[in-house]
Amino acid sequence: MGFFAWIIFGLIAGIVAKLIMPGKDPGGFIVTIIIGILGALVGGWIGTALGFGSVDGFNIGSFVIAVLGAIVLLVIYRLVKR
Repeated sequence: MGFFAWIIFGLIAGIVAKLIMPGKDPGGFIVTIIIGILGALVGGWIGTALGFGSVDGFNIGSFVIAVLGAIVLLVIYRLVKR
């Protein structure tokens, strides 16, 4: 799956991560979406590197990796900003 597909996944993953982890984040909703995009990129790269299979399209497995990456970065962001 290409770079732009991960950006789209990240946009959606950022929204889902915000719904899973509600709260007042520093930077607001837009920053959360940007973190989602970065989380999806990182999650996709790490998932592929760890051998979870080739992330090659819009499917449930790829989406779960994107959301998990977004949640991890959102948690790190919240810890750093405190």
